[in-house]
Amino acid sequence: MSLFVASLNSGSNGNCYYVGTEQDAVLIDAGISCRETERRLRRLQLNIANVKAIFISHEHGDHIGGLSRISQKYGLPVYITSATEQFCNVMLPETRAVRFKAYEPVYIGNLKVTAFPKFHDANDPHSFIVSSQAINPADEVHVGVFTDIGIPCEHVIKHFSQCHAAILESNYDEIMLEHGTYPLALKRRIRGGKGHLSNRQALQLFTDHRAACLSHLFLAHLSHHNNSPKIVQDLFDAHAGNTKIVVASRYRETEVFHIKPNGNNNLPVKSNARHFTHQLNLFQ
Repeated sequence: MSLFVASLNSGSNGNCYYVGTEQDAVLIDAGISCRETERRLRRLQLNIANVKAIFISHEHGDHIGGLSRISQKYGLPVYITSATEQFCNVMLPETRAVRFKAYEPVYIGNLKVTAFPKFHDANDPHSFIVSSQAINPADEVHVGVFTDIGIPCEHVIKHFSQCHAAILESNYDEIMLEHGTYPLALKRRIRGGKGHLSNRQALQLFTDHRAACLSHLFLAHLSHHNNSPKIVQDLFDAHAGNTKIVVASRYRETEVFHIKPNGNNNLPVKSNARHFTHQLNLFQ
């Protein structure tokens, strides 16, 4: 079964990613406002009624800024660890807060979401693999969300190497960061083992560990001051092979991409695609 993927926003000003089938979808993080999330889904002709849950990677504001409102408005369960909830300063009713643990799959409709630990300067950070369920495991599609990771640890490498599509942090250009205006302490935090991935680190993970089935790579969480979309696009295009490279914006959504189990469909889904046109618009 195939999956549809889009970045709604990616950067220090807010992170939110959509992964789903035709019937069921999840949001990974909710770092932009409820209104802006609605607006971007509407532009993509994605139906928010298909979103069945939100998964929170960690407690930083750019990942939870819109969480309380969108969860309340649509009655969405929020999958979050106890330690993350303790430090995120967002009040969630017990009826909507659902605990998850690393490597214990969560089933949302016809999706399976598996969390795993990562290195980041948060209290209990996790990344996620979202998989479509199929009778034959060879027909499953795996989409990974790998942002806010200080180093490509064994957990990240293991799951990245299984992906048909991946949202991968490529936060900073090392030269730009070194010669930029950030204080030394902040530079050390960013490039430390619990900060963010550089373009070079992300590229090495991609070239060394990508699966033959990796049809799409979304480069995410680019620094506004220490990186540029052109640098990232040019760098990864030179090594892309059959993988479609998409640089996720900090200002607007990407297009929706259709990820297939054995295909290499690098084209975005058109706005009049059949599986969207029959859906009711519930934003009105």
